[in-house]
Amino acid sequence: MTELTGVYAALAAEGADLDRLVANLDEDQWAAPTPAEGWTIAHQIAHLAFIAYLAGLAASDAETFEVVAAPARTDFQGEVDKALAAYLDDTQEGILNRWRRELADGAEALNAFPAGQAVPWLVNPLPPSILAAAGFMELFAHGQDVADALGVRRERTDRIRYLTDFGVRTMAFGYLARGLAPTAEEFRFELTAPSGEVWEFGPEGAANKVTGSAWDFCLLITRRRHRDDLDLTATGAEADRWLDIAQAYRGPAGEGRKPGQFAALDG
Repeated sequence: MTELTGVYAALAAEGADLDRLVANLDEDQWAAPTPAEGWTIAHQIAHLAFIAYLAGLAASDAETFEVVAAPARTDFQGEVDKALAAYLDDTQEGILNRWRRELADGAEALNAFPAGQAVPWLVNPLPPSILAAAGFMELFAHGQDVADALGVRRERTDRIRYLTDFGVRTMAFGYLARGLAPTAEEFRFELTAPSGEVWEFGPEGAANKVTGSAWDFCLLITRRRHRDDLDLTATGAEADRWLDIAQAYRGPAGEGRKPGQFAALDG
């Protein structure tokens, strides 16, 4: 096994942090509802297992991936629902072990993928590092749902740099999800990491700027907190508009979260 580095190591570490939250849950906690309507903690882990499986398969067996991915390209949600049903038809221990295996295999396969080549994916082929960053986004988002369901606060680490960068790269997704044309205006991002380091993206003179907490930026682009509850400031009309629609994933935005919904936990 090759040592994981960069975003692949961060992906594994994010999974390990979530594993510590769910490893010893009792039956009632495992079945506890999360902020995602209709989803328990069991649903969250089963979903993450399926996504990790797809990524690992894409990086290790492109031919089989194309067979599996074909129906997902026309009815992604339907295929996700089918996969969830199959995963959930297992014991708590079975789902957990399957997720751990799929995550480890996926991170390893992406880490070992030939440099300079793209991994086949659901819409367009992606560099393995970008697909790993997308996997990190899934872990961060659904991990937050689990943490919220359990009423715990997660440790903030600078490995979210990969998700921050991914959110900047995918800023058009919020427009596309609502049938809007992505803006042609340039944005500047100045985001403060948990360590205090400032991460900068975009031209310094851009009229539209987003500043504030990098952690809160990640909560925004995964739609796990309402913008009103986040330490983020928009300068410029388009930047202000974008804070309302930001998301780092394709497809429907969903309802998101309500202002003050997690005040007791975040306060």
